[in-house]
Amino acid sequence: MSSFDEVLKAVFPFLDGTDLASCMAVCKQWREIAKDDYFWKCLCARRWPSICKRPNTFRVTYYKLYQTFHRRQQRQALLPPRLCFEDLEFFIDMWTEDNLIFSEVVPGPVLEAGIKNLPPGVSEGIRLHLDCPQYKMTLPVEPRFTVAFSQNLTVSVLARRKDSDRVACIINNSDFSYTDRTSNRFMAYEYLDFSPLYPFISNTRAWISLLFMDKDQNEGVIDVFGIEVDFCDAANSKEEVLWLLDMLDWK
Repeated sequence: MSSFDEVLKAVFPFLDGTDLASCMAVCKQWREIAKDDYFWKCLCARRWPSICKRPNTFRVTYYKLYQTFHRRQQRQALLPPRLCFEDLEFFIDMWTEDNLIFSEVVPGPVLEAGIKNLPPGVSEGIRLHLDCPQYKMTLPVEPRFTVAFSQNLTVSVLARRKDSDRVACIINNSDFSYTDRTSNRFMAYEYLDFSPLYPFISNTRAWISLLFMDKDQNEGVIDVFGIEVDFCDAANSKEEVLWLLDMLDWK
C-alpha cells in the first residue's frame, strides 16, 4: 500500500457524504478506497450516533444506509387517479333555519371548470385567493342570493359516482361559522369519512365557502355570487383531490 493511499485513508473519515461520494468518481484507486464501509460508518456515526453502538446487524451496508436516509426522500409522483370529474356529480343544499335557500345538482365538470368571470365589484382579496396555486373547485351562483351573518346557515354536500352509482357524504349539515374577511369567504367544514381500506387516514377536512360581496355592511348582509369546495388540509392539486375523493367511504 502506497503512502498516498495512507493519506487518503487519513483524510476520508473527515469528509461529508457529498465530498466522499465525489471522491469515488475521481478514479478507480480513489473509488476502491472510498467505498470502504468504515468511512460510511463514520458518516452514519455523526448523523445517527446510536446506530453505531452495536455491531452492524443490518441487511445493508453503512454506505447504502447513508445514501438512502441522509436526506429527505423526494415526494413520488402520484399515479393517475382512477376517478375523474366526468364520473362525479355533487348535491349541494343550504338552509337558513328551516328555509332552503340553495339546492343544486352540480355535474363534476361544472365544479371542475370553476368560475370563469368574476362579477364586477369583487374585492382584491377574492381575486388573490382564487388566483393562488392551491387547487380549489368553484361554482358560480345563479341567481345570486343574500344572507345575514346573524342567520343560522347550514350546508350538506353529497357526491355520487356515476361509474358505480354509489354515494359518499362530504359535508353533513355543518354550520357556516368562520368568516375570512381578507378573501370575503363565509366558511364551513366537515371531517371526511374514509373507506375502511384506508384505516390510517383521518383528520382531513372538506371545506365549503360562500364567496360574497358586502351588500350592507351595517346590517351584516352578504351577497353570495359563488361557492368554493376544497380539501386544503391534504389535497392541493386536481390529481390529489380525485385520489382523496376515491378513498371516501362510498355507500
